[in-house]
Amino acid sequence: MPRPIILAILWAQATAVLADPQQADWPIYLGGKTRNLYAPFDQIHRDNVSELTVAWTYETGDQGEYQANNLIVDGVLYTPSSSRKVIALDAATGKEKWVWDPATERSGKGRPRQRGLVYWQNASGGEKRLFTGVGGYLFALDPATGAVVRSFGENGAVPLHSGLNTPGIIYQDLLILGGVGGKGSVRALDVRTGAQRWIFHLIPRPGEVGHDTWPPNAHQTATGVMPWCGQSLDDARGIVYVATKTAEPDFYGGARHGKNLFANCLLALNAKTGERLWHYQIVHHDLLDKDLPCPPVLLTVTHDGEKIDAVAQGTKHGRLFVFNRVTGAPLWPIEERPVPPSDLVGEQAWPTQPFPTKPPPLMRQRYTEADASNISPETHQLTLDRIRASPNFGPFPAPSLKETVMFPGFDGGMEWGGGAADPDGIYYVNINEMPWLLQMVETNRADGSALRPGERDYKVFCGACHGLDRKGNAEAQFPSLIDIGTRKSREEIETITRQGGGRMPGYATMPEGKRKAILDYILDESPAAPKRDADTDPTPHQPSYAFAGFRRWLDDEGYPAIKPPWGTLNAVDLNTGTIKWTVTLGEYPELTARGIPPTGTENYGGPIVTAGGLLFIGASADETFRAFDKDTGKVLWQAKLPFSGNATPSTYLVDGRQYVVISAGGGKSGRPRGGSLVAFALPSL
Repeated sequence: MPRPIILAILWAQATAVLADPQQADWPIYLGGKTRNLYAPFDQIHRDNVSELTVAWTYETGDQGEYQANNLIVDGVLYTPSSSRKVIALDAATGKEKWVWDPATERSGKGRPRQRGLVYWQNASGGEKRLFTGVGGYLFALDPATGAVVRSFGENGAVPLHSGLNTPGIIYQDLLILGGVGGKGSVRALDVRTGAQRWIFHLIPRPGEVGHDTWPPNAHQTATGVMPWCGQSLDDARGIVYVATKTAEPDFYGGARHGKNLFANCLLALNAKTGERLWHYQIVHHDLLDKDLPCPPVLLTVTHDGEKIDAVAQGTKHGRLFVFNRVTGAPLWPIEERPVPPSDLVGEQAWPTQPFPTKPPPLMRQRYTEADASNISPETHQLTLDRIRASPNFGPFPAPSLKETVMFPGFDGGMEWGGGAADPDGIYYVNINEMPWLLQMVETNRADGSALRPGERDYKVFCGACHGLDRKGNAEAQFPSLIDIGTRKSREEIETITRQGGGRMPGYATMPEGKRKAILDYILDESPAAPKRDADTDPTPHQPSYAFAGFRRWLDDEGYPAIKPPWGTLNAVDLNTGTIKWTVTLGEYPELTARGIPPTGTENYGGPIVTAGGLLFIGASADETFRAFDKDTGKVLWQAKLPFSGNATPSTYLVDGRQYVVISAGGGKSGRPRGGSLVAFALPSL
């Protein structure tokens, strides 16, 4: 019997066995190593979901972007708070068991954001560990007490030289993980000792596949590419699937000509050795921060009458790329289509990009005059005027000194919440339809005078978030750096630049001279640059460029400057490559009261799908948790949360009772922020 059929039978048997157990865990981030966010539980189903009530709540005490997909093992819930504390609770009552605070460790106090943990135990269950990342270190904790396992690494921790906001994945006795910041790599560590067992260089070295897609010495200086969004694993075959980030700088590639493998790639690696099995690059020479935002999802589909074990990768463009997970062959043709060239001096934008022919895009692929906002006559005219002045050029506009509307936007499309998949081969995912603004600026001064030491590198590496004028971006929650020296010591700032903090990646591999010059400039400690005399200095003006910053395009009322929907939930049949249904996700009550149909909202976090025929999702900017019918997209239940549930929920059973729990921290889309954990269940009998 073919292996895919055997696996399908085993899945069906497991579903039947687990339909009504007394105890069932959610022991792995996103529900399992396949990252399919599927739970074979049906105690809560279409006919009784309307009876769900709050079973318990817990306050973490933090106020940040609390985005954790929580683990439940043997009746204990483990959650990482937004300050990277690890908290253990009784999963049936929410009663606190223990709290681990990294402030007492070598990493120091943790910073947001952290989306999950890794739980490991050996075959006999005698050895157990909980892994968490803080401040560039990986810690191993005892799940029973929260105590650091001092035999792991050096006194309980392994230096990663990068941040970690999404947990790794276990294969046998290996912990495979990526990171945020630094030179791109995928690493496998021994779960007992922390020793590195293998590494795959995502910026290839001489003699490695892909080295010729970069300038010759790029492996010595290039950064980025780190697979921050997580991995998935075919445990039986021993294949780990990795989705990677953009190369840096994100918006100007004049110093990194070529396709830049393995940036923006879906990679299949031998989980035991790290050997590359196959790859597919989804964006060539990315200039638009279109890193792959969510982990690959493994599922089985029926294609041309044959059962195929597949891997589906979502993108910020709201498109799905679907491959045979063993061979890497696409299930439907992927076409290389021409995209606009760049007019920036020194840039060599790649002339074509891949477009899957199926499934169709889950969102609009460009902003036209027909998409001008229609929530009021005034807003319609304002957005129409702006799009005429700063038109959109489709999904791959080349960065330019001229402003353009960036749509699909920088946050997607799909985002880190990812998609869920059921045993029928249906893929469920939420989508953003938020326009942003794209513009580059010259880092040279208009008069041709030299920049202060560190100023150019500040604009290239820091200006996109903190502003070219260092005044920050309050709407995007990037702080001002004006007078930063009065609020933090130079040592504190240097630690943040190495390890990362908040929304900032770490730059552990940045050359020290460059880092020092940037810090000097930020702290106003660098000397002023000499003025250039055009009459005596005939040096030609050689432009270099920096991104003008992340700017959502909002109308004068603060809503997305585009015709709704602004957020959707979608079901895609990956057996046929067709969209099954699409509904709006989220609502602004004040607009509904004006007679405007529900618009959907910007959304962050993902769905889970259950054997009870339900999709559970928070994500929306209206502090609401919802259950949808997975077959129709109809809302069957909803409840208010204390803060927006910008996290993917978990579901589990304790003593025969099914719970659904979600981290509610808000903080996205300008919404209030907190740190609540809310669990729902049917009323006790």
